[in-house]
Amino acid sequence: MNDHATSLDRLHDLALPPEVSWWPLALGWHFVVTCVGIIAFGLAVRLWKRRQANAYRRAALRELQQAQDLVTIAEVLRRTALAVAPRSVIAASSGRDWVDWLAQQIGEPVPDEVRTELASGIYSRRPHGRDIEPVRAFAARWISCHRPRSC
Repeated sequence: MNDHATSLDRLHDLALPPEVSWWPLALGWHFVVTCVGIIAFGLAVRLWKRRQANAYRRAALRELQQAQDLVTIAEVLRRTALAVAPRSVIAASSGRDWVDWLAQQIGEPVPDEVRTELASGIYSRRPHGRDIEPVRAFAARWISCHRPRSC
C-alpha cells in the first residue's frame, strides 16, 4: 500500500501542447481569402460601372424635378433618350411616333392624357398653369425604368 502512495505522489499533470495559432494561415485559407477578395473586387467594380452607367438617369431625374412646364419635361425626355438611342432614331421621331417609341422602351402603355400632351401639347399656346404632374410622373417612370429594346 505504501507503494501506491508514493506512486501517486510522483504523478504530474499532463503537459498540454501549445494552442494552435490562427497565424500563419494554412495554404487552403490563403486560397479562400484570395478568392473572396477577387469576388469582392469584381462586385465592387460591377457596382461602380452600373452606377456610372446610370448617372444620366440621376441627372435627368434632378432636372425633371426642377422642370416648371411641359416643354422642359419634353426636353428632358429627349435628352435622356439621346443617351441610350442613336440620334438618327430620336431626331426622326415626333408626335405620335415619338410617344410610341417611348412606350416601346418602357414596355407599358402611355396614358391618353400624357400621350396627347407629349405628341401635340408642347406646341399649343395654352396657358402655363395647366396640370403637368401626370406628364412629370410618366417621365420620371420612363427615365427610371426604360430598357432600350430596338433602335
